[in-house]
Amino acid sequence: MLLVSLISYIDRNTLALLAPTILGETGLNSEQYGFVISAFSVAYMIGNPAWGVLLDRYGVRPGMSVAVTLWTAASAAHAFATGFWSFAAARACLGFGEGATFPGGLRTAAQTLPAHARSRGIAVAYSGGSLGAVATPIIVTPIAAAVGWRGAFWFTGFVGCAWLALWYFASRHVSAPARLPPESSAPQVRLSDPRAWAFMSAYALGALPLGFVLYGAAIYLAQARGLDQVRIGALLWIPPLGWEVGYFFWGWIADRFVKGRRSYDLLLGAAMLLSLPLAVVPQLAGITATMLELFFGMFIAAGFVILPIAYATRVFSTASAGLIAGLGAGSWSAVVAIVMPIFGRLFDQKDWQTAFLTAASFPVAGYLGWWLLDRLGHRAARPAERL
Repeated sequence: MLLVSLISYIDRNTLALLAPTILGETGLNSEQYGFVISAFSVAYMIGNPAWGVLLDRYGVRPGMSVAVTLWTAASAAHAFATGFWSFAAARACLGFGEGATFPGGLRTAAQTLPAHARSRGIAVAYSGGSLGAVATPIIVTPIAAAVGWRGAFWFTGFVGCAWLALWYFASRHVSAPARLPPESSAPQVRLSDPRAWAFMSAYALGALPLGFVLYGAAIYLAQARGLDQVRIGALLWIPPLGWEVGYFFWGWIADRFVKGRRSYDLLLGAAMLLSLPLAVVPQLAGITATMLELFFGMFIAAGFVILPIAYATRVFSTASAGLIAGLGAGSWSAVVAIVMPIFGRLFDQKDWQTAFLTAASFPVAGYLGWWLLDRLGHRAARPAERL
């Protein structure tokens, strides 16, 4: 599951990495690029809960086989794209297929690990995404330089096919969904429960800086800092490395120190405050300071993935693990779909300060939404269902 999340992020990040070159050759502007990202994000939003339900019902082996086949074909199809609509269509198919990534990872962790090790297991499964974001500029930049950006998308199709071959053999040992025992006192996920919305608020809004840096950093470095595509590729592995380290750090924190609602208050509140320095990136003088702050911003944002998932898997039955992951990643993708065109317009206007300030404000809204909704849900829950 680490490998499949790694491949999913190579697939989705190849466009973000090569955006300066692709936009230059195809004539797309940053706002249109933002809408292409939105096409992916809307489909990803729909795909996450849909795949979550399917994986909970039919299991990860057949579900992930179908999903990865779909998104591998969609990734390779980018090589034939020539303009806005063809990129948007390929991106939407990619987004829907990749919606299975994190429901599959969480479902597998819930099936194979005890509760006291589950957050670290989720971090391992999810960390392939951040590792893929680290690896993409290192791997894809020389491929694109050698055979062009279209050849880079042929490469992403190849690695998807390689994973499917590996999965055919490895997944024979994955247990059927019926073997996953739900906790007797934990309820199923219900959208009428405010705690489900608390989880989505913390995840979707708090982790927004991940999408902002992931999809916007290459354009910012090219247009605001004047770097060429090769130099961007040499630097753009640094921010997602913070994301990778953050997954393991927050997973360890969640397994070791989280005891109840008060723990989430303190940890999410600290992550909220530490998210604010992202707003000062346009004021930083040098590239080194810029990259360090982008690294730190993604490190902190990883906490808004791991901690809300740890919260949700304690509040709700792990029999709904796929749906929990789907709601989290799907709600995050919905927010990204809405705001990326806005960020794209701000980039076109060279209003970097407003863009970074807006991105830094989302974790504040996410924490406040979680704080309020968690308390409403706690009061309404039966005593046996309280965290």
